[in-house]
Amino acid sequence: MTICVFCASNDQVSDLFRSEARAIGRFIAEEGHTLVYGGATGGLMDVVAKTVMELQGNVIGVVPTLIVEKGRKSDNLSQLIEVNSLSERKELMKKLSDLFVVLPGGFGTFDELFDTVASGMLGYHNGTTLVVNTDNYFAGTLAQIDRMEQEHIGYNARKNRVRFFPSAQACIKHITNKYYTTNC
Repeated sequence: MTICVFCASNDQVSDLFRSEARAIGRFIAEEGHTLVYGGATGGLMDVVAKTVMELQGNVIGVVPTLIVEKGRKSDNLSQLIEVNSLSERKELMKKLSDLFVVLPGGFGTFDELFDTVASGMLGYHNGTTLVVNTDNYFAGTLAQIDRMEQEHIGYNARKNRVRFFPSAQACIKHITNKYYTTNC
């Protein structure tokens, strides 16, 4: 299975968030899955990719040219795919991936989260988005989605396209129980 991970590229993230990113990376590598991610240096992006690479896993980085030109392309890659824009990056990451995991992050991560949920609801891909709500980081997002559903404008997103988990381990358990096959 190919798992796309969206997360922070800023190095100023908590040790708890780093630990959760390592757990996701370890799971991806140890179970023989492939990681697709934004391919930039820093923060949780480096933590996930480095963990997968250290365990001999496969890492595909989809990196906009602007990030490469700024010297922010990660070296923790099995394969680099350079694209022209953030929009092209998101489209290719969705095309390459079976499942999406969202860890804490900033505006880019939230953009990827909502784009992936919305495009999935419209049928552009079949992947589910799994949000790791470590330390209740996504509490406001969860409340907003609940409100959208209460107002009948959220299209039952939490039932169909996005799921929230309190930890990386809970997310991993869900993936293992729902998606795992012996030949991923």
